[in-house]
Amino acid sequence: MTAPAALPVTPDDIRAAHARIAHHVRRTPVWTLPSAFGHDGPVSLKLEFLQHAGSFKARGAFNNLLVESVPAAGVAAASGGNHGAAVAYAAHQLGHKATIFVPEISPKAKVDVIRRMGAEVTIGGPRYADALFACGMHIAATGALSVHAYDAEATIAGQGTVALEWEEDAAGGLDTVLVAVGGGGLIAGIAAWFGGRVKVVGVEPENSRALHAALATGEPVDVEVQSVAADSLGARSAGRLVTEIARAAVDHVALVPDEAITDAQRALWRDFRIATEPGGAAALAALLSGAYRPEPGERVGVLLCGANVDLAKLDALA
Repeated sequence: MTAPAALPVTPDDIRAAHARIAHHVRRTPVWTLPSAFGHDGPVSLKLEFLQHAGSFKARGAFNNLLVESVPAAGVAAASGGNHGAAVAYAAHQLGHKATIFVPEISPKAKVDVIRRMGAEVTIGGPRYADALFACGMHIAATGALSVHAYDAEATIAGQGTVALEWEEDAAGGLDTVLVAVGGGGLIAGIAAWFGGRVKVVGVEPENSRALHAALATGEPVDVEVQSVAADSLGARSAGRLVTEIARAAVDHVALVPDEAITDAQRALWRDFRIATEPGGAAALAALLSGAYRPEPGERVGVLLCGANVDLAKLDALA
């Protein structure tokens, strides 16, 4: 698949974002295994769970705050946890006030990270959509800068810097990358960077399939959300910018059951002592479960994207 030139986020945007945020984020390692997880070819793990605040989202957060003028009211964001932690961290580092709206389903471990980063936390309702509405009301009342979790050009370009680094650092190159999808900012940025040169495959829980539904219908649609990974992969609908980029440059979306996600968490913790939250292990779940079946020798990349997990719960899986 070859992406058209006129996408809303381009490789040049991603290069500019990388130059802008490079001194504020970690260049996370790439670990290439000659064969692993039942595949006879190389598997390249991008260890993005080692990023500041525990997920890739620090990239988009910094890019937003460095390209926008931040008012005295500070910044505001709605988040299941990781985006809020990233915005809180970026705001703190750059000297801005942050107010984060989270849904009731956000795990305590993630809410604790947000508070530890210095942000004010407000419970916005039962689900992410409710927190997003409450955040919008706050922005309208105060004039705070909105930092969208996924459907903004600055967010997508920031997340796309993951792919720029991955391509430079992956030993032997990449044929395919597997990327977990919530609202879709991460996969949109990665697909915008690779532009058809590398196959980009999204991975969603079977019962939280916003991008899968958007690609099936041609536009964002609301879906039901019920998954062990709902706090990070639980967007009710994919973004419009995300959908436009994905239609052009994402090969397809693989669906995985919750059991496969927890199996992937268990394997990473048991065999490598890598602690990931459910959403952070979802991309690997596609490989382990057979939801994505690579060709013999295919060079497969797996993005491990989030580490904000309750370690007691993780240890119980093993």
